[in-house]
Amino acid sequence: MTGSQILLECFKQEGVDTVFGYPGGTVINIYDDLMKSEDIQHILPRHEQAAVHAADGYARATGKVGVAIATSGPGATNTITGIGTAYMDSIPMVVITGQVPTPLIGNDAFQEADIVGITRPITKHNYLVKDVKDLARILKQAFYIARTGRPGPVVVDLPKDVQIAETDFEYPEKVELRGYKPTYSGNVRQVAKAAKMIMQARKPVIYVGGGATLSDADKELLKLAEMIQAPVTTTLMAMAAFPQTHPLALGMLGMHGTYYANMAVTNSDLLISLGARFDDRVTGKIATFAPDAKIIHVDIDPTSIKKNVRVDLPIVGDLKDVMKKLVKELGENKSELKKLSKELAPWREEIDGWKKSHPLTYKQSKSEIKPQFVIEKLRELSDDDAIVTTEVGQHQMWTAQFFKFLQPRTFLSSGGLGTMGYGLPAALGAQAAFPKRQVIDISGDGSFQMNSQELATLVQYRLPVKIVILNNNFLGMVRQWQQLFFDKRYSQTCLELPIDFKKLAEAYGATGFSVSKPGEVEETIKKAFATDGPVIMEFKVSREENVMPMVPAGAGLNEMVLAS
Repeated sequence: MTGSQILLECFKQEGVDTVFGYPGGTVINIYDDLMKSEDIQHILPRHEQAAVHAADGYARATGKVGVAIATSGPGATNTITGIGTAYMDSIPMVVITGQVPTPLIGNDAFQEADIVGITRPITKHNYLVKDVKDLARILKQAFYIARTGRPGPVVVDLPKDVQIAETDFEYPEKVELRGYKPTYSGNVRQVAKAAKMIMQARKPVIYVGGGATLSDADKELLKLAEMIQAPVTTTLMAMAAFPQTHPLALGMLGMHGTYYANMAVTNSDLLISLGARFDDRVTGKIATFAPDAKIIHVDIDPTSIKKNVRVDLPIVGDLKDVMKKLVKELGENKSELKKLSKELAPWREEIDGWKKSHPLTYKQSKSEIKPQFVIEKLRELSDDDAIVTTEVGQHQMWTAQFFKFLQPRTFLSSGGLGTMGYGLPAALGAQAAFPKRQVIDISGDGSFQMNSQELATLVQYRLPVKIVILNNNFLGMVRQWQQLFFDKRYSQTCLELPIDFKKLAEAYGATGFSVSKPGEVEETIKKAFATDGPVIMEFKVSREENVMPMVPAGAGLNEMVLAS
């Protein structure tokens, strides 16, 4: 087999059914062989960044490894933002980049770029393949590394001469990498200590991160929460890991978290951290973060534990495994659990008081569309298993606050890197994975224009993504900071040129709606959901609406700025 044939055969061996990519000179052999493949669906986005975001969206929605292909030079460098996004959020992905022939590497050849060097800080691992005999082994390792332990992106740089060269194909049965041995099984003694700490707590809070989604531990999470009757707060990455309408749900914590989630964490005596990394957007001022709480930290990545906060009990292991053991350990003493539930009643009542005194809310308007109202209507009218993607900005936070997610892997958003332009191609990837499910991209007018060209991809492949643009003619989140902390000096955040998004949709062959009155919101959403193919719904929303609550930079979680 040639190198390019080996690549596609390895894809089949790994169960890859969908690839997102953009052809070019150094991957032309791969694309020639792709034409002969009936097992792999290839989707051609209009930009390499979008190809990687689409592979990311596919991976988040399915739990499988996403795959993207780009040519050398600018094709490869265009993947950087997508790779960085996946790396920060621990998304399993293999990115194949073309490279100039091996004899030309280092000679500043046409469209040469050291993508291995460039991506080293933002990949879990990367490879430059120099011999076709190593290709099958490297690809086996790449997929294994991407999906195991703490998942992440892997880059395989494939020179053109290696793609053309021939060798006997042999795919390894297993991977043995010295120095890379992820710990999956949680230490039973540590789990027993955690159970004891939980039984002694009187103000516990379960704090859940993206690891709950990555390890598919949502059922175990629900069982644990209901078993000990402890409140659950989630990060942005875990919004859909716990049903947000559950009585124990506190919603998101952190900079734009709910008042009651932040107050519960601040006043807790035990923080049970599950698959979270104590990001600065979550903790606020470290010195005042959960000051009276003991902390249990469960994570598959040992380097994440104690990285940002002190930890009283570390447990390294796969979250699903650890939680199963923890539930079993706790369940062995049912009488004590009943007693614990009663003893936690005052704590739950205190939290209920915070929920009543400071709920998530906004002021209705008869003349202006409030963005929160649009989000609530979307949730009301959408399917329970609808997959929602977002770009990054105010609309992202309003979605996290007001769209009550019920099922895992239904909320896809860029968390760690905060990538504008993520949502539309991610929705593309999710819809490619699930053609018959409802997929909604919630966007701002600024973020949408970062990758709006992917409307063409949606139309070409008949992917019926419904796009919601909350249009305030601002780069809203930066404008909010300028309003609150820079005396309303709106430097370069006003998008002066109004875009007719309805016409833009029609120019690409999609359907467009534009709404400026609150009374038209519900009917427009119903029409859009009933329309075949991709649709843009533009809602001209209140221009200076802010995301509240808000923890200012450097402040503690208990120092929230609340809606006036």
